[in-house]
Amino acid sequence: MQASTETQVQPPYLLFLGDVTDITDAKTAAGIKQWRGELCGGQLRLPGGTVDLGLPDLTLTQAVERGIKTMIIGIANDGGFIAENWIASIIGALEAGLDVASGLHERLGDVPAIAAAAKRTGRQLIEVRQPENIFKPGSGKKRSGKRLLTVGTDCAVGKKYTALAIEKELRKRGVKADFRATGQTGIFISGRGVAIDSVVADFISGAAEWLSPENTPDHWDVVEGQGSLFHPSYAGVTLGLVHGTQPDAMVVCHDARRSTLMGDYDFPIPNFHTCIDTYVAAARLTNPRARVVGISLNTSHLKDDREARQLLEVTARETSLPCCDPIRFGVGEIVDNLLRQT
Repeated sequence: MQASTETQVQPPYLLFLGDVTDITDAKTAAGIKQWRGELCGGQLRLPGGTVDLGLPDLTLTQAVERGIKTMIIGIANDGGFIAENWIASIIGALEAGLDVASGLHERLGDVPAIAAAAKRTGRQLIEVRQPENIFKPGSGKKRSGKRLLTVGTDCAVGKKYTALAIEKELRKRGVKADFRATGQTGIFISGRGVAIDSVVADFISGAAEWLSPENTPDHWDVVEGQGSLFHPSYAGVTLGLVHGTQPDAMVVCHDARRSTLMGDYDFPIPNFHTCIDTYVAAARLTNPRARVVGISLNTSHLKDDREARQLLEVTARETSLPCCDPIRFGVGEIVDNLLRQT
């Protein structure tokens, strides 16, 4: 068995950006700012850091004076480690009276100087990636309520943003819906979830069942996907989510810039028909009625909205499914199709 995570991160937040120079390395902070901007009071950057989220640059003293409660490590670097040059700022935050929250693989409490500072100051170190309660292996038993899972042609293609946009659109229409987070940024955004990549493989499907439990027949759990069935490193976590979520509906997410898999790989991304068929076949083990209801396309590389709309239209014709860019144009057409079919 393995434990689950429920977080209690007190806002307002100070987003720690360190010295990163690429927004992709600050995706945790960027996601929090995008979806919970009202909780963000400022950002803290180290010398050399060029990523700017448009928040006030604050010192630790200024952050406390403005009522900020928690400094969140907003960086998701390769390997998920705590860089040596961050430690002074983390200790400084604790000494200033802030809690510090992190979604990195390396635990804050495993750095002796940080652990000692937390003990000395009585402040919290919040590790959202570390499980606490108990999971069981997946049962495969049918549960009441409805579930949508975002899935990907590759990693980091917009599964979280798509799920959040769908939850927002459903709620706007008066439909009961909850975003279910499966990664560090999603947990910070929603305040609840499971960092699936920290769950032992045997318990991933059980964690997904816990995350999306029985509910009323008219309620949608919108579950954030992870990885991709087509990625040699991360297909396992994806399959566990597919089986445990038992999705009634899936949305396939894709970054339109990519033709090969992210990382040091020379694997081509399969076409949409292959992706759709593979995800549906996998999902029907635990839900024989599982289907794909739309395509979410990241068109951020296109500067012109007309070009972006043309690409969405081409993809919609190719797949016979509604195709949306959730950030640029919203997910209304996907939600229309979802509600028509349920």
